[in-house]
Amino acid sequence: MKKTIGYPIDFVITWVDGQDDVWRKQKASYSHTEEEDDSEERYRDWNLLQYWFRGVEEFTPWVRKIHFVTCGHLPTWLNTEHSKLHIVRHEDYIPKEFLPTFNSNVLEIYLHRIEGLTEQFVYFNDDMFFLRPMKSTDFFINDKPCDMLAFQPVIANPNNPVMSYLYLNNMLVLCKYFNKRENVKRQPWNYFRFGYPPLYFFYNMLELFFPQYTGLYTVHGPTPFCKKTFQEIWEKERDLLEQMSGDHFREKKDVTPYLFREWQKLSGKFYPKNVQKYISYFEIRDDIMKLVETIEKQRSKIICINDAPITRDADSIRAELQEAFEKILPYPSSFER
Repeated sequence: MKKTIGYPIDFVITWVDGQDDVWRKQKASYSHTEEEDDSEERYRDWNLLQYWFRGVEEFTPWVRKIHFVTCGHLPTWLNTEHSKLHIVRHEDYIPKEFLPTFNSNVLEIYLHRIEGLTEQFVYFNDDMFFLRPMKSTDFFINDKPCDMLAFQPVIANPNNPVMSYLYLNNMLVLCKYFNKRENVKRQPWNYFRFGYPPLYFFYNMLELFFPQYTGLYTVHGPTPFCKKTFQEIWEKERDLLEQMSGDHFREKKDVTPYLFREWQKLSGKFYPKNVQKYISYFEIRDDIMKLVETIEKQRSKIICINDAPITRDADSIRAELQEAFEKILPYPSSFER
């Protein structure tokens, strides 16, 4: 099969300045319950965004446009006049009755409404960075997003209980439309693909003994999407999505954008590929030696640096990470003033 790209691809990235006093006061004015996730690390800014833009310019020059999603505040260094940059404020694409929102799930389920967004696009959180060159065919082949279809049980995680609910909620929606064993029979080559990690061959074989879905594995990294996936799910589950849109904070009754990603895979509308091999995943902890080495030695094409509770001074961790990125991306990009 010929692997070509004959269409434009955009990037979308969501960002929040968790230190913005105006934003913090607005967020504090909305009450939240124990069922909502309002932890500090959800909004902490490690001041690494400039390295995301440097990585895009250095390693993915083929991207057509970057849609930078913000509640309104912007980095002081950002070149807002850049021809590839589109500033997207929440009110530009989310219905006003659901604003303000501090719920990342709400920000993400409306991405297809961004003006001028290409049919094929890649979605980034602001903790995902390029370390080496990547091709457009790492994300899309023959109009289809590259991804991996594998089973993995939803885990009851007492350290992050809200996420456990969210993953289960996704699966409950998917089970309404996809029968597990029928889906495997319909597209066995997408479950058992040469090149997938051996562990997920084992998971898939083991899961065949269970008639119901227990969960699906999703790589924690940039997500290639098609807009029509969002449109299709919105047509089928509008009531659910609009109901959760009123949640100012992430709640355990929400669904996540993984719902849209898994829908693409269960529908067979993806190109099977081991995308896990591109990505290294880390959580910021007190000891970040291995994380720093991965950046400096560019051991992966992409690194995801997920925030987590820490006891060490955040400024010292921030300085170490900035120093590591400076070694591989020392020069300002054209996205910086």
